[in-house]
Amino acid sequence: MDKKTPLPNMLVQSGQGRVVRAFGDEAIFHLEAQHTGGTLTMWTNITQPGGGPPPHYHVNEDEWWIVQEGRVSFLLDGKWQEVPLGAVVFSPRGCVHTFKNIGDKPSRVLIQTSPSGFEKFFTRCAEEFCKPGGPNMERIVQISAEHGIHYV
Repeated sequence: MDKKTPLPNMLVQSGQGRVVRAFGDEAIFHLEAQHTGGTLTMWTNITQPGGGPPPHYHVNEDEWWIVQEGRVSFLLDGKWQEVPLGAVVFSPRGCVHTFKNIGDKPSRVLIQTSPSGFEKFFTRCAEEFCKPGGPNMERIVQISAEHGIHYV
């Protein structure tokens, strides 16, 4: 019988984690694949007013959000809905969704995807955003598709 070495317990302090910037957002990755054995990724996403991704769905991940600060609206099942602080939003893989900061200050949302891997997508996109002249959006769409994220 092959016994897998269990992962150690972890305590990640508030604000601690690898910071990645792309799409006008700042993502603070608290838990990544190497911390969770590939089971999940967790990060705090800071989005500027008016910001948010286009409607999309994930082939590979389920996604959860908890709004911590600001005013955030989610598109779920074709309807926009403002979500109160502390509420949990869940979108299983294959379901179209998005969110938007509808406030006048940056929003903070704790996000989790399962299994892990979203951090690799966001990091690759951040590399594109750092290029002189900004990102090639065709390349962003290609990277997204390579990670099972499709825009609608």
